[in-house]
Amino acid sequence: MAQIPAMSLGLSQEQEKESNIMTKLLGVIAIAAVAFAVAPAQAAKHAMGGCSSANLEKTETAIENMADGDGKFAAQKEIAAAQDSLLNGKMGACGTHLNKAMHATMGK
Repeated sequence: MAQIPAMSLGLSQEQEKESNIMTKLLGVIAIAAVAFAVAPAQAAKHAMGGCSSANLEKTETAIENMADGDGKFAAQKEIAAAQDSLLNGKMGACGTHLNKAMHATMGK
C-alpha cells in the first residue's frame, strides 16, 4: 500500500511534536528531582544554624563565657549583626552572621 506524501508529512510533524513534549517533560522531571534532592539538605542546614531565638541565646551565652580577646570581639560583632538582620526580617543574613558567631565561639 502506497502512502500519501501529505500523510507521511503529517505523521512526521506529529512525531516531532511528541518528541518535543517528551523532551520538555524529561527536563521538568530532572528539575523536580534536583529540587527534591536539595530541599532536605537546605532544611537541615537551616535547622542547625538557622536564625532562631534559641540559637541566638545559645550563641550569646557561649560568647559571654569566652575569654576576652579578638575572637570574642568578632563574635560579639557577628551576633549584633545577626540580631539587626533578624529585626529587619533578613533571615538569610541573620543565619549567616549567627553561623559566623557560632564558629568564633568554637575556634578559640
